[in-house]
Amino acid sequence: MSQALQVKPLQIGGITVELPVVLAPMAGVTDAAYRELCRGYGAGLYVSEMVSARALVEGDEGSLRRIAPGPAEPVRSIQLYTVDPAVTAEATRRLAAHGVQHVDLNMGCPSPKVMKRGGGAALPVRAGLVGAIVRAAVGAAGEVPVTVKMRVGLDDATHTFGAASRAAVDGGAAAVALHGRTAEQLYSGRASRERIAELVALVTEVPVLGNGDIFSAADALSMMDETGCDGVVVGRGCLGRPWLFRDLARGFAGLDPLPAPSLGEVVEVMRRHVRLLVEHKGSEHDGTRDFRKHVGWYLTGYPVGGVRRRALSQLCSIAEADALLDTLDPDAMPEADAVDQPRGHTQGPKPVSLPQGWLDSAGSLDVPEAGADVWTSGG
Repeated sequence: MSQALQVKPLQIGGITVELPVVLAPMAGVTDAAYRELCRGYGAGLYVSEMVSARALVEGDEGSLRRIAPGPAEPVRSIQLYTVDPAVTAEATRRLAAHGVQHVDLNMGCPSPKVMKRGGGAALPVRAGLVGAIVRAAVGAAGEVPVTVKMRVGLDDATHTFGAASRAAVDGGAAAVALHGRTAEQLYSGRASRERIAELVALVTEVPVLGNGDIFSAADALSMMDETGCDGVVVGRGCLGRPWLFRDLARGFAGLDPLPAPSLGEVVEVMRRHVRLLVEHKGSEHDGTRDFRKHVGWYLTGYPVGGVRRRALSQLCSIAEADALLDTLDPDAMPEADAVDQPRGHTQGPKPVSLPQGWLDSAGSLDVPEAGADVWTSGG
């Protein structure tokens, strides 16, 4: 049995999260179906897919679908992608009026298509603008807590998290989450715990959350122990492994992790997941098609074979999913080195692209150019 880390519930404004764990927003992944699946394994704060504040204000149907609550969701948590204080305020006002209980602002997305216009991880270069956006959101949110998620900076030469986090907290942010990578790194290398520890020392008024490379309970425990952060944000580590939240709960309680599930156990989770997606999407065709992306994550490390993997990644109905899953060996176990293997994004490093003169505009409060906040697909 491992030694229990002395952890406290995570307090974000008026929200108490008994297990200091947050599901990271992931585009096309953390929909209501997946949040429900993960929530069944343990307490935590389960955040929606990211939506564009402007798209939400303009009534984009896809964005409206993404913010719809799941059944019996205890806390409605939405992440906004935004660059404009006025648009942020209106989007936050609408979310609060529709029962959303937590709003997170994305200021760390490393996607080149948004950074080249001044959005995502480029935005914290303008710490004053970060503060203005947070103040606008907090002013419109009422009692709804507003938090911020960002990266260390643009690259090793340009760290932005310190000034931007300070501006966010001074603007009323109820917590700050830091992914310990730069935008240039994308998902390569290791997340820097040193930078997370620096933020813990800098920001003492509100919780600081550490993000990056949480693939097991041991990773979460060691991050909190080494950095002093108040909780962890879990992204790629739970792809195809929603039971990671159970492992985290056991780890925080000082219990050893359970053995890796057999393929038969994984198959039962896959069956439930595809049905939840069909229910959530309201269409068997759409739900099963959406499930395809999860297949490879669930089967990582299991001896399934390329033919079955391909067939499962092309399924179009629940009956077809069941028939294919019935062909898998329920007693098969994963390769030992694949249990905590990263899934999802692995690309990087890649030099960042910024608007002309962006690095010389750190003191500017100007909103980025038109089009910087029309993005609706998250990441």
